[in-house]
Amino acid sequence: MPAMQPKGSIIGRDLPAMDEFEANAFLDDFAVSDDPDKPITAGVFRLEAGQSMTYTYEYHEMKLVIDGQFNIADDTGQTVTAVRGDLFYFPEGSTITFSTDDYGMGYFVGQRGVGEA
Repeated sequence: MPAMQPKGSIIGRDLPAMDEFEANAFLDDFAVSDDPDKPITAGVFRLEAGQSMTYTYEYHEMKLVIDGQFNIADDTGQTVTAVRGDLFYFPEGSTITFSTDDYGMGYFVGQRGVGEA
């Protein structure tokens, strides 16, 4: 197996709607590791103004805000307005509510396989 595996460009790709949520949320898994025991999935998440979205992480995830802003609240009552360049770690079991006044886009890397919730 080669040491480097290009996965293509993410620029201009359409993000599928997250139909399981009523929010204007979109997500696509762009790359998945080949390790079945400790998979890593990377992709982009976009949320547009409207209804908030609450998600419980069943895996560990890092999210980097790459455009716009998110209002993020966790189940302990902590809240933050996240803007471009802000990096977050969401441990497995975290319940997080995302909202935005306009839109937000984040690049994520999660410890899960492709399509796993």
